Parts: sequence; C-alpha cells; structure tokens
Amino acid sequence: MPDLTLDDDRATAAWVAPLLSTLLTLPACVLVYFVGGFSAMACDSCAGPEADRFESSFGIAFPVLLGGLGIALFLLAASWALPWERRSTARRVGLAVAAPALVPCVYALFAVLVDWP
Repeated sequence: MPDLTLDDDRATAAWVAPLLSTLLTLPACVLVYFVGGFSAMACDSCAGPEADRFESSFGIAFPVLLGGLGIALFLLAASWALPWERRSTARRVGLAVAAPALVPCVYALFAVLVDWP
C-alpha cells in the first residue's frame, strides 16, 4: 500500500517566496554591482594622496561588495533549494526575505568603506 502522507506534507505555494525574492534580488544585485563598479570613476580627477586613499579603500571595499552580493545570491539559491515541504516553509521564507534585504546593507557597507573624495 503506498504511503499517501508524503503528498499531505507538501507545501502548496512554496514557490511564491523564492519567486518574489528572485524578482527583487536579481535586479537589485545587478544595479548595486554597476553602481559600485562605476563609482571607481568618482576620483578620476583626484591626484596625490587623495587618489591614493580612495584607490586603497576602493580596493578593499569592492571585493567586500562582491562577496556580499554573492552571499545574497547564495541565500536566494538556498531558498529555492530547500525541500518543498511544510516543515521547511519558515526557513524558505526567511532565506527569501534575507536575500533582497542583504543587498542594500552590502551597498551601505561598501559606501562606508570607501574614502570618498
């Protein structure tokens, strides 16, 4: 006799939170990546010690930005990868909410780390 309890444990709308998170996280990551990349030109007209301070701080801040965006994308992928069962709903929603919430936090950290001219 087949076990029918497996079908009862399946979450019916488990895809909603990861889908909404994807629609928010991916464009936000792309936007923050481009803004962070183009901000390297903020000190094109700088010279001397000001340029050195900016370049050294940007050299630290940009990898932090990339790492934070990578973590946000990992959280997004994890929200999709969790089992589609009711017992994983809270974790799935938590990861789906954390992914787009992390993107502005990462950009704020990037902006604080850069010694702007």
